[in-house]
Amino acid sequence: MTDARAWLDKIRALEFDRTIKIMNVCGGHERSITQAGLRGALPKWLELVPGPGCPVCVCPEEDVYQAIQLALQDKVILVAFGDMLRVPVNVKKGEVRSLAEAQAAGADVRPIASPLDARKIALENPDQPVVFFAAGFETTIAPVAAILIEGLPDNLSILLSGRLTWPAVAMLLGSFESSPGTPGFDALVAPGHVSTIMGPEEWAFVVDQHAIPAAVSGFAPESLLASFYSVLRQLKSGEPFLDNCYREVAHPGGNSTARRMLHEALDIVDANWRGIGIIPRSGYALKPVYAKHNARLLFPDHTDPSRRRAGEMPPGCDCAQVVLGRIYPNQCRIYGRACTPRNPVGPCMVSDEGACRIWWSSGVREAVDA
Repeated sequence: MTDARAWLDKIRALEFDRTIKIMNVCGGHERSITQAGLRGALPKWLELVPGPGCPVCVCPEEDVYQAIQLALQDKVILVAFGDMLRVPVNVKKGEVRSLAEAQAAGADVRPIASPLDARKIALENPDQPVVFFAAGFETTIAPVAAILIEGLPDNLSILLSGRLTWPAVAMLLGSFESSPGTPGFDALVAPGHVSTIMGPEEWAFVVDQHAIPAAVSGFAPESLLASFYSVLRQLKSGEPFLDNCYREVAHPGGNSTARRMLHEALDIVDANWRGIGIIPRSGYALKPVYAKHNARLLFPDHTDPSRRRAGEMPPGCDCAQVVLGRIYPNQCRIYGRACTPRNPVGPCMVSDEGACRIWWSSGVREAVDA
């Protein structure tokens, strides 16, 4: 197995007469790249652009608001993956702006690590309604589909905010082609964990429809550097293809059991991405057969049309531009000023997969102009 130093030497031996931009879709990739210091080790002509691979960052603001109101007004036990508790919504000063603040105000909000924890809590509290606010991409939503198929306690419902990864990349590529001059990227590094579930071939459209080099990568520096070298060689040769640099885990066809459960339990629908808008066929929704466990049908819709900036990013927050790869995290207008991990304004500063949080944690504390 080629080690990281050898891959670096191979990349440094390549020469380009212009800046090459590689988009890494996955938040886990961005964390590995930053923690390993890969940007500082790579040639100056190579830029690594964080992409839309943070489910916390793109979860619709109105879904977070709905979860907060269910916990405060409907007195449910609200369970959610830990990162979701600190995502802020747009409310007046003094009002509850996150699930963590709802918890501090007396609501029964509980962080969980697995969908099985939601079932356990429901079984332990049979006389109370439990709502599982389930936000995530394919790898997170597959276990949600599994517990639906296996059967839920009568008192457990799901507020689903699941998203598919590839439609966001397809939207980006389509927008670049339809808007000359829009900053784009030259190659794509696709997420290994999503490919493990859905199959590497899900990313073939990047090559087939857009003639852009692509490689599926794992999370170790060796796999990431191998994927960078692969797409750079493809650019040199002018013959793009989909390379799999995570073959030990991401196999053709993906995980057939997980894919079957996603298909059996969930429909694919048009869905809203925070700060970006509706992306066609990019979201998951519970099939009608699971209506008795669909929190959207069981509880009031707490949408408040008079709420300022409902559904949007907070004032001054450029998270959407970071997610789309159009600016770097420290080019956000409020990065490190109003927005820090201790007091996040935008969702990209909340999660360990959010680019702003990752950059701040790695020591990038100075904002720069976009």
